[in-house]
Amino acid sequence: MSFWRDPIIFIIEWAKGLLAGIGWGPGWATTVGFVIGAFVLAAGAMFFVVFLIWYERKLIGRLQDRFGPNRVGPWGLFQPIADMLKIFTKELITPSGVDWIAYNLAPVLSVAAVLMMWAVTPFSKTFFGVNISVGILFLIAVGGLGEVGIILAGWGSNNKYALVGALRAVAQLCSYEVPFVISALVPVMLTGSMSLVDIVEAQNPWYILVAPAAALIFFIASVAETGRAPFDLAEAESEIVAGYNVEYSGLKFGMFFVGEFLHAFTASFIFVTVFLGGWRGPGADQIPVLGLVYFMIKTFIVYFALILFRGTNPRFRIDQMMDLNWKVLTPLSLVVIMVIALVDRLFASSADWLRTVILLAANLVILVVAERLIRRGVKTTRPEVGSRQRPVASPDNLFIQPGSGAKG
Repeated sequence: MSFWRDPIIFIIEWAKGLLAGIGWGPGWATTVGFVIGAFVLAAGAMFFVVFLIWYERKLIGRLQDRFGPNRVGPWGLFQPIADMLKIFTKELITPSGVDWIAYNLAPVLSVAAVLMMWAVTPFSKTFFGVNISVGILFLIAVGGLGEVGIILAGWGSNNKYALVGALRAVAQLCSYEVPFVISALVPVMLTGSMSLVDIVEAQNPWYILVAPAAALIFFIASVAETGRAPFDLAEAESEIVAGYNVEYSGLKFGMFFVGEFLHAFTASFIFVTVFLGGWRGPGADQIPVLGLVYFMIKTFIVYFALILFRGTNPRFRIDQMMDLNWKVLTPLSLVVIMVIALVDRLFASSADWLRTVILLAANLVILVVAERLIRRGVKTTRPEVGSRQRPVASPDNLFIQPGSGAKG
């Protein structure tokens, strides 16, 4: 394997050979390689958050006609580093009466749940942690650990406001798991495998062109799963002080935000893996490093859309958020998966291009019909201006007499 064609695998194989040369057997060399790879991937992801914070703050500032960070370093590049140093030096305060295990385990789980998703994601044809046959199921299961972390933070803090924020997180995240899982079944059906490596290699064409309705549901549910605006009801500062993490300070408080920013980027590349062909692109099979470049370009495009979604939409009310899930996304995802399963079965023996066109047409019809039904459902009739007579002020009705039965 040439260094220029696949530098990461070249370095890994060189390290394994070095360990084998000093007397370590192939099994030990492989184990040490996995440990080093996991450490490098986790550390790289944590440091990458520094750039993500700067990128997102700068982009949202431009979207909202602000400058964003522009003082510390050129273009404000060192502002996240200053924030990181401030977080590291702040005092760690543990309130009295907390559940010590739950309180301290929550921030760790919020970050670990996201990092575990990186272990099964194929970043190129040869660069991935492990190829397991239930990759999609693993992502869904690991995503639940983040929700457990939020629940532990609210329960272990011994604070009513934190508990309210955690309960709202249970309602939001567990509810949006339903359309998320159902829409994720579409690529599994089309591929015939739950392995993320198999799903990427089977996308010819990309599944967003075959099932755009499922991709749209998956994207919206992914944004809700990250708990960011406009779905940040679990952390609505203006309503419940600061949400489930109100009793945390210093580095523990920062861990929740590291998990949030990292989860947003992780949701972007999971969408790329499942619906945008992952690392696939011209020459990616022959030169694996090109696949990593394609993967990152696609991921940043989706990440830009996610930030645009966050920076231009106001927060939902809790009833609106639940209505969107249970009255729109969940029924729509059920319809999509049934229609795709039926069409895929009926045209299984047809040419690939004909099957793709029919699946695309069916998805577009579903989206058009759903849009019309949603518009009809949310339309409200406003009372006409002259239909309601306002009372005229007079000496007789300026004051309501006690016992008259009138309501003020």
